[in-house]
Amino acid sequence: MRTLAILALALATCGTALAQNAAAPCPPAWEVTTAQLLGSWRAERAGDWDDASLALERHPEYDGFRGTLKRGSEQRFVAGDVDEGDFTLEESVDGLHIAATWIGEVVEGSCGREIRGTWKAESGGEARAFVLRKQ
Repeated sequence: MRTLAILALALATCGTALAQNAAAPCPPAWEVTTAQLLGSWRAERAGDWDDASLALERHPEYDGFRGTLKRGSEQRFVAGDVDEGDFTLEESVDGLHIAATWIGEVVEGSCGREIRGTWKAESGGEARAFVLRKQ
């Protein structure tokens, strides 16, 4: 009987801790940090592709991130940062020259898990809307 009482108390304590964590509010978009953006993302670009993946890791030299963008068999290098909710990402074919720029904002209420903005090729052409969602 005593074992059951201890088990019930342990489960109640664990449940309370889980409920408190689940109720923790999201940080405002302007408080999202580089650390919160690290990891795997799904990328969608209006009218073009909807099955691209982005992997971000901390940049070893700068206060930002770097990684890779994969679209089908194509892979690109990326580097960028986030500052007060403003997101910037530069895309490169060779890791040296910028091929496209992503300018966006962390979506308010997304807990840093969604970013929306505009993608534009450096060679010109039409700007396209993009959405990034953390996996």
